[in-house]
Amino acid sequence: MLTKAGGWKGLLNKYSLVLILIVMMAVCSLANESFLTANNLISVVKQQSVNIIISFGAMILIICGLLDLAAGSVLALAGCFCVSFYQSVPNAFLAVLVAIVVAIACNLISALMVTKFDAPPFIATLAVQAMARGAALFYTGGTNLYGIDGSLTFIGQGSFLGIPMPVYFMLICFLAVAYLMRQTRLGRSFYAVGGNEEAARASGIAVKRVKVLGYVINGILVGLAAAVWVSRVNGAMPNGGLNYEFDAMTSTIIGGTSFSGGIGNPFGTVIGSFIVGFLNNIMNLVSIDSYLQQVVRGFIIGVAVIWDIYSKKKKTYKKG
Repeated sequence: MLTKAGGWKGLLNKYSLVLILIVMMAVCSLANESFLTANNLISVVKQQSVNIIISFGAMILIICGLLDLAAGSVLALAGCFCVSFYQSVPNAFLAVLVAIVVAIACNLISALMVTKFDAPPFIATLAVQAMARGAALFYTGGTNLYGIDGSLTFIGQGSFLGIPMPVYFMLICFLAVAYLMRQTRLGRSFYAVGGNEEAARASGIAVKRVKVLGYVINGILVGLAAAVWVSRVNGAMPNGGLNYEFDAMTSTIIGGTSFSGGIGNPFGTVIGSFIVGFLNNIMNLVSIDSYLQQVVRGFIIGVAVIWDIYSKKKKTYKKG
């Protein structure tokens, strides 16, 4: 009986997020009959594809004990360069590459401040947030950039075998990040540095190098998300991407990534992102005031962080 109870408890702990998502979808379907329609679900999945890609970067950084408050602004800047380049040279591959390079450059500034000048990640990425947003507004003169079509549009609006292209990008990123975190030395180093930086340094891990690479990978993911984003909205908006970093962090924390570092996985991040996405969707469907929606999102972030701290203290107490 004890074994069975332990087994059931273990299963509940392992798949609790999936159960929460299922229950949430059931409740939402009762709240609004349009929720479970194919068009609505496909729309949410396409929207969350961009958030999930950004969330993978947020997850890696948080696991490593870092943070990125600039993701939304960097996404907007990278998107502006992506569209501008494509208007001059209509090559989707090169345009996506430009977006990634711009995002990596911004993240390297954050990495430089964190590793060379010992700036707290919060302050460093907050500074980059302001710089990236200002650069996007300066580069575009504060106006939106339109005029994309063809292969670049296909990235965010096309489909293959009935599946939207953004979903393919999301799946590719998921598989790549899952492999990185579980099968590579760098992935294990992220966990080690976030779990105990001094112990990681004592074991021979180049901590500063690992942190820089964390920001570089985050830049790749944000740049790719920017390309998918501009393709979905048919252009680039220098004021776009507002609060994307907070949605990403919320998804990551709800998905089980510890804000203290050292704990997290891509699958949990995906589930957490869909929980956030479906919550936003049902609030729109039932016409909850947009300002009140911000209150709800902030409340969820607070609860998720408090729960993470409580769970960690509880585990520490049991070990003691």
